[in-house]
Amino acid sequence: MDMGNQHPSISRLQEIQKEVKSIEQQVVSFSGLSDDKNYKRLERILTKQLFEIDSVDTEGKGDIQQARKRAAQETERLLKELEQNANHPHRLEIQNIFKEAQSLVREKIVPFYSGGNCVTDEFEEGIQDIILRLTHVKTGGKISLRKARYHTLTKICAVQEIIEDCMKKQPSLPLSEDIHPSVAKINSVMCEVNKARGTLIALLMGVTSNETCRHLSCVLSGLIADLDALDVCGRTEIRNYRKEVVEDINKLLKYLDLEEEADTTKAFDLGQNHSILKIEKVLKRMREIKNELLQAQNPSELYLSSKTELQSLIGQLDEVSLEKNPCIREARRRAVIEVQTLITYIDLKEALEKRKLFACEEHPSHKAVWDVLGNLSEIQGEVLSFDGNRTDKNYIRLEELLTKQLLALDAVDPQGEEKCKAARKQAVKLAQNILSYLDLKSDEWEY
Repeated sequence: MDMGNQHPSISRLQEIQKEVKSIEQQVVSFSGLSDDKNYKRLERILTKQLFEIDSVDTEGKGDIQQARKRAAQETERLLKELEQNANHPHRLEIQNIFKEAQSLVREKIVPFYSGGNCVTDEFEEGIQDIILRLTHVKTGGKISLRKARYHTLTKICAVQEIIEDCMKKQPSLPLSEDIHPSVAKINSVMCEVNKARGTLIALLMGVTSNETCRHLSCVLSGLIADLDALDVCGRTEIRNYRKEVVEDINKLLKYLDLEEEADTTKAFDLGQNHSILKIEKVLKRMREIKNELLQAQNPSELYLSSKTELQSLIGQLDEVSLEKNPCIREARRRAVIEVQTLITYIDLKEALEKRKLFACEEHPSHKAVWDVLGNLSEIQGEVLSFDGNRTDKNYIRLEELLTKQLLALDAVDPQGEEKCKAARKQAVKLAQNILSYLDLKSDEWEY
C-alpha cells in the first residue's frame, strides 16, 4: 500500500504502537513493586493505549482488524510483563529481605543516632546475613530482578559502610574550644553531621517519612559552606580538623546519589563488569582443563600440569577486585569452589592410583573406607560433568548415590583404629562437599 494513501485507521494504529514501543524498555527493566508510582504510571499509559486501540474503527476491513489485533496483543504483552516484574516470586523475596533490614535498622540504628545505645555485634551480624541472602537471590538473567537486587544491596551495603566508617574512624580531635573560636563552630557542625548520618540511614532504608534526600543534601551542602567560611588563622591542627569533617560530609553526599548512579551507569548489569569478565575467563579455562581430564584416555599424565595451572587460577581469582559488590564476591566464591573441587578430584584420583601401586594388607574397616572413596571418585567425575537443575532425573540420581555413600561410611566400624577414624572423617567431609558442589551447580544462580 502506498504510504501517502495509507488508511487513517492504520496510521493511527502505527502511532499508538510507536508510543507503546517508546516505553517498552521501561517496562522490561521495571524493578519496583505494584504500589510504586512508576508502576501505576506505566500501567496507566498502557491501559490508555489499549482503549485507544479499541476505539480505532476497522470498518469491517480484514487488514485493519489484523493490525488492531496485533497492536492490542503487543500492549497486553507489556502490561502482563509489567505485572510479572512487580509480582515475581524472587522480586517479592528481595522485598521481604529488605523489610527485615528495615526492622533491624529501626530497632538498632535509629535509637543509636537518637542518643541511645551503641551499635551492637548483633546488628553487624544481622546485616551481614541479610546481604549474604540477597546475593543468593536468583535473577535468571532477568534485568528487572538484577536491578531490584542491586538497588536493594546498594542501600543496605551503604548503611553497613556508613556505620563501619563511623565506628572505625573518629576525628583526630576534638580540640579544646579555648584554642580558637572556630573550633566551637566545627564541633557544632560535627554534631549536625552525626545527626545527618542517622537521617541518611533512615532515608536509604525508607524508615522515615519526615525527610527527603533533597532537603538533606541542602543541609549538608550548607554545613560545608559554613565550614568553608571559617577563618582558621593558618592553624594547621584546626585546618586538618575542618578537613576531616568536610570529608565526612562529602561521603554522606555521595551516598545520596547512589540510586540515580545505579540507573545511569547500569551497574546492576554485571555482564560487562571487569571483575566478572576476569572470573568468567578463569572459569572458561577451568572447564577446558576439566574436559581434557575427563576425556583423556590416560588422565594421570595430565594430573601434575593440571594441578599447577589450577593453582595459578586460584591465584588469579584472589586478585579479582570485589569493588565492594557482594554479587562479585559471591561470583568469585563460587568460582573458587569450582576450581578447588577439580583440584580435589585430581588429588583423590592420584591417591587411588598410588594405593593400587603399593597394595598391602590393611584393616578391613580402612579398606571399606577406601572402597567408598573409589565410588566417590567416580560419582565426583559425573558431578563435574553435570549441567542441569534440581528437577533433573540425573540430579536426583547423583544425590541418591552420594547419600548411599554417606550411609556406607556411617556403617563402617573403625574398631578403635585411629587411622581408620581419621580416614572415615575425611571421606564423610569429601562426600558432603561433593553434595554441596552438586547443589551449587544446580541452583541456577546468576550474578
